Amino acid sequence: MPDGTDKSEPPTPSASSSASATPRQTTPETSGLRQRFGRLAEEVGKSMDDLSVRVRAAPPARRTISSLKAGHEHEKHKRKPAKKKGWKWSGRRVLFPLAFILGGFAVWSVTTTDMTPEFADLWPMIQNSLDLRELLGNMTFIESVQKTMFENRDFTIGDDLISQFGLKQDHPIILLPGIVSTGLESWSTEPVARPLFRSRLWGTSTMIRAVLTDKDRWVQAIAIDLETGLDPPGHKVRAAQGIDAASEFIQGFWIWQKVVQNLATIGYDTNTMDMAAYDWRLSFYNLEIRDAFLSRLKSRIELLKKRTGKKVVLTSHSFKWVEAEPDANGFGGGGGPTWVDDHIDSWINVAGTLLGVPKAMTAFLSGEMRDTVEINPFGSYVLERFFSRKERASLFRNWPGASSMWMKGGNRIWGNGKVAPDDPVNATDTYGNLFSFRHKDVEPVDSKLTEETVSPNLTLAEAVPYVLTHTPPEYQRMFESNYSVGFESDPKKLKENGAHDHTKWSNPLEVELPNAPGMKIYCLYGHGKETERSYWYVKGEYEQADGRADIVGEQGFCEADDEDCERVPLDFPTSRAHWIDNEVTVKGALPEVRSGVKFSDGDGTIATVSLGAMCVKGWKGKTRWNPAGIEVVTQEYKHQPESFDLRGGPLTADHVDILGSSPLNAAILKIAAGRGDLVTEQIGSKIEEYVERMEWD
Repeated sequence: MPDGTDKSEPPTPSASSSASATPRQTTPETSGLRQRFGRLAEEVGKSMDDLSVRVRAAPPARRTISSLKAGHEHEKHKRKPAKKKGWKWSGRRVLFPLAFILGGFAVWSVTTTDMTPEFADLWPMIQNSLDLRELLGNMTFIESVQKTMFENRDFTIGDDLISQFGLKQDHPIILLPGIVSTGLESWSTEPVARPLFRSRLWGTSTMIRAVLTDKDRWVQAIAIDLETGLDPPGHKVRAAQGIDAASEFIQGFWIWQKVVQNLATIGYDTNTMDMAAYDWRLSFYNLEIRDAFLSRLKSRIELLKKRTGKKVVLTSHSFKWVEAEPDANGFGGGGGPTWVDDHIDSWINVAGTLLGVPKAMTAFLSGEMRDTVEINPFGSYVLERFFSRKERASLFRNWPGASSMWMKGGNRIWGNGKVAPDDPVNATDTYGNLFSFRHKDVEPVDSKLTEETVSPNLTLAEAVPYVLTHTPPEYQRMFESNYSVGFESDPKKLKENGAHDHTKWSNPLEVELPNAPGMKIYCLYGHGKETERSYWYVKGEYEQADGRADIVGEQGFCEADDEDCERVPLDFPTSRAHWIDNEVTVKGALPEVRSGVKFSDGDGTIATVSLGAMCVKGWKGKTRWNPAGIEVVTQEYKHQPESFDLRGGPLTADHVDILGSSPLNAAILKIAAGRGDLVTEQIGSKIEEYVERMEWD
């Protein structure tokens, strides 16, 4: 095959060819390559050492280009240590700084004429604050932490388990990604959406460019029509499919990739492993109505069992159990009372949002969470100008599927105004006050925050209707028709809920587990990382609510070309602005309060109360919520991040990064390989104490 070399000039022998007496065919010319790499090194920066590249003559029809200090070399190919001090260039060291350079160039290539007006105004400020030479000059830390940052652990867990236990592929496995993990593609051919056809509107760099260049159109495409619960007019967005649908979120930020790699090490491939990607914006009911997701998942499970002769292992992240039996209208799986026991070996519940997430409540009320209130003033200004709190809250509300993360169980699980199950010893405040409102004229200091100056204090039972009251009517109707966040202990009602009431599907406190005594549940999650649990809030002025008013007839529509209509009589502003009170920081308080957020134990996203309560109490043994007595094994992992690893290293227990941790991957591989007996109970948090303080009866 042509190799691109100039045959008109004599070949230049390499050092290796001159030392050998064996005749060789014409070797590729190297001077052109040296010149090209030399120019590349000069362009990257004259202040850095020259890029050193050696071209080694190869056997006929082979050509090898090797950079210094390659990651994996054969014993015979080891080279002597470089004599020159300073930067020692290798592939990864070139790519890391080069990524910053190319990334900066990519951002620069998006001209201000293509950007939204909000971002175009901010672009000069960002340009002035970036100095690429200073950035490269400060990257000397890479030399000292190269081993930590670039150590390749992609396949080591599988290799180690093969050598220790002889693990190999056994049960077929299906991976279920969590909320916001699956990539979303545009499939609309309407004129407004054609420029985005088959583009990833969520989960790739295309999303970032779409947001920067036309934020309004992106928001319209990615939102769900709350009245129908389905696609908005003019847009059709669908979940990407296959293993790559949730392996990474934007190139380089892995999600399921490490799990996939290690499963492949013990023999898994696309015939025995599948990714059940879904459109996480939809409620569970509408996932079945529009996409037949639950029916298709059932068919996949049946096919995998038929092909392999083995029951399937379901592995979900940041998810919960959903099961539907046929009701009077024929909606449901229809597999019969023993289908789960016949087809599913185990459910691996990784960092499951079983009883909800506190930060979900703030996202729907004010579009905020800890990440948005703790950023520096410049970052806060940029975020507010480009994507305001009001816009963020509106977007969250237009994702019905995200509402499945509302906190569940009320005060029985999360505590009251006096005490909460997870309050620290000698607490000066309680997590039970989910929202606390400081009066406007009161200073945010501990001595001034008293019962007279802080009101109201809302428990979860009070916060749920409060948040709903401050959302548009169409969101309230959507929530009521799809979700329930209560508590049920009557066995008869629990059984009826699972069979006939889809609003209860996402609440494990209102439905039974399936009749599958042969199945096992493994709850695997992290703890030891501070996690937001409750909040201080500020009330703002009243404002007009988003969405359509609750009026009927022609008065409810605007037919003017400029959409400038007179308001209907008595159309007063009924919505009210809210935001997290980031001025409240109480040092030495128990629980700790920082920037208006009270912190508890968890995995950085989900509190331990939600992660473990059902696993160590609600489902443990034969209970009202687990009448079949399905065996439940809980294994907790303490968060032990490595300082210079951007994703935490092999012992991280962060909510997302845990998918790359060594202990979690080892547990998944053992269960899939039919050695679930090697995964034993391991509890390091105080969850067993917390559940005994909850009201289960």
